[in-house]
Amino acid sequence: MHKIVASIIPNGVLLMDPFQHMNEWKNNMDQFFGEKFWDQFEGIVKPNIPQINIYQTDHELLCIVNVPGLQDLDKLDIYVDYATLELRGVIDIGHEGGTVLKDEILQGVFDRSVSLPFPVRSDKIKATYKNGLVYIQLHRFISDSGRKNRVNVRLLEDE
Repeated sequence: MHKIVASIIPNGVLLMDPFQHMNEWKNNMDQFFGEKFWDQFEGIVKPNIPQINIYQTDHELLCIVNVPGLQDLDKLDIYVDYATLELRGVIDIGHEGGTVLKDEILQGVFDRSVSLPFPVRSDKIKATYKNGLVYIQLHRFISDSGRKNRVNVRLLEDE
């Protein structure tokens, strides 16, 4: 018996999960080869969304996250918890109609957690959005008490 996984995003578009059968196949292979066998192929089998670049200096991290088509900043949730960055939202480029000839821009609901190289401060986080990219500036955390905090994103206007 096969399941079809789909999500309905705010504008009413139905998004199918073409990787559902791949996940079932992966689970069967994990049982045969061992649970961690496919971890090294995870980004190839189903690329992570949103894509993220992280740049490190001595005391700061700059995370650049690719979220095209974001119209409502409140529909993007960013959480920082000690040494983990969590991203939740929807990528929807909003185009309908016509026959798809090439489909390389990954879309859909995302819930991604990224391990950071060091703990970061919850009181000194800045997030901005411009031209489809979210810029998240994080600062090294020196103390050992941490809390999960939602990060507000503000729109940068063209100058």
